[in-house]
Amino acid sequence: MVETANHQHQPPPISVAPQPIAQPLGAARGPLYPPAEQLLQLHYCIHSNPSWPQTVLLAFQHYIVMLGTTVMIATMLVPRMGGSAGDKARVIQILLFMSGVNTLLQTWLGTRLPTVMGPSFAYAISVLSIIKDFDDSNFTSEHERFLHIMRAIQGSLIVSSIINIVLGYGKAWGNLTRLFTPVVIVPVVCVVGLGLFGRGFPLLGDCVEIGLPMLILLVVCQYLKRLHHLIHSVLERFSLLICVGLIWAFAAILTAAGAYNNVKPMTEQSCRVDRSFLLSSAPWIKIPYPFQWGAPIFRASHVIGMMGAALVTSAESTGTFYAAARLAGATAPPAHVLTRSIGLQGIGQLLDGIFGAAVGTTASVENVGLLGLTHVGSRRVVQISTAFMIFFAIFGKFGAFFASIPLPIFAAAYCVLYGIVAAIGVSFIQFTNSNSMRNMYILGLSLFLGISIPQYFVTHTDMNTGHGPVRTNAGWFNDILNTLFSSPPAVAMIVGTLLDNTLEAKQTRDERGIPWWVPFQNRKGDSRNEEFYSFPLRINEIIPSRFL
Repeated sequence: MVETANHQHQPPPISVAPQPIAQPLGAARGPLYPPAEQLLQLHYCIHSNPSWPQTVLLAFQHYIVMLGTTVMIATMLVPRMGGSAGDKARVIQILLFMSGVNTLLQTWLGTRLPTVMGPSFAYAISVLSIIKDFDDSNFTSEHERFLHIMRAIQGSLIVSSIINIVLGYGKAWGNLTRLFTPVVIVPVVCVVGLGLFGRGFPLLGDCVEIGLPMLILLVVCQYLKRLHHLIHSVLERFSLLICVGLIWAFAAILTAAGAYNNVKPMTEQSCRVDRSFLLSSAPWIKIPYPFQWGAPIFRASHVIGMMGAALVTSAESTGTFYAAARLAGATAPPAHVLTRSIGLQGIGQLLDGIFGAAVGTTASVENVGLLGLTHVGSRRVVQISTAFMIFFAIFGKFGAFFASIPLPIFAAAYCVLYGIVAAIGVSFIQFTNSNSMRNMYILGLSLFLGISIPQYFVTHTDMNTGHGPVRTNAGWFNDILNTLFSSPPAVAMIVGTLLDNTLEAKQTRDERGIPWWVPFQNRKGDSRNEEFYSFPLRINEIIPSRFL
């Protein structure tokens, strides 16, 4: 019998007591919530739609929300141009008409997100600079001065639109957004909302007796909707519309009762419902048409200054698109989607100039906040809202009726809507290591400078002339820098992108959230990208692939 080489017995296995799995600090005190790429509390996401009656009411609510900024811009600029109440009414009509057209273009061929494209305050400094340039000119009447300035604005918008068209369809903007990580997105989206604080309570304070009740009533609605399931459904979808109606009626009662008969002119302008003079001066029917103010006037200094505003709207819209995607239940927009959306925004600005708008358009922050307030991120609702914009732009008397809502009512609503957008920005931090001091440093500095630097520039800007802190002999250079650094999203984007991609960037790839983020940036990185952002009706078979 042959002995095997391995004839020794193996020792019995030693039983080892199982070691308890280490729990994260605080795990025993409450549940841990893993990162969620999409919000789960939405009732209707980008693809789903409410019933048609609800869709129409929600669309009208979007129209009411965007109307506030439209009236604010016209109220600020038209009197400085020498325009009358009738000119102001026509400017509002054109801004509404172009907002409807550009919103349709973006929801069909741009980002495909439920974002309203409304007039932008970013163009204010450039427009004020144009107004100042014509102060010394001799005109036979104030109306002639108004027409001349509008023609100059037209020319500037038309030529400066080339910036966004080149950035977009040249894919430069898409390549820039590939440098973004959640560490950059958090401050950019946050200051998209927080940076607009000047249009919130400071404007509400111009008429506290109607602005404060509006704000309180909006908050109280969040408690009242818990009383009954029917009340919950109505208040969750239409609380803003109901509150606007109630406070507007309250303001009308105060006006009729003579509460503002012996007050300062500024208080009358803010509180009374009959001081806009829009209803009496607006035409019954007026269809906007190309070059309605006359032939455009082209001046190099005006065009170059306006290019700074066009660049700023690209940054502002990008941050707003990220917020809209999250509130609509979609994945973050990929680089190629942001590329085509900015290019299309340039085409929209070209149309703004052709049709004679006073400013260009950008993604409306307040309407994105409304997606979160109503829990409805349906694309169809926003598309239907364009019917109200275009209808009230053509039938001026009806549009002027709603445009006479006192601005402090809108300001109270913005306190809530801008806050929602800012909070959505905070939610992107879940994709990063929120305990990393490196990330905290970048987030904190980007947030602080994104608010502090624009506040300095706004504070030191003369709103009568558009002169800001940068005052060299080159007016166009001044306009570019003053506009760029007056924009919180633009400043936060510059600071955040620079720091995040240079400060220990390679060693902290996972902490920056790149493994989570990269699939959303590529066309085929996530299977849901095509579902949310592909063109309708197989348009991608017609448009060259380099433009998709």
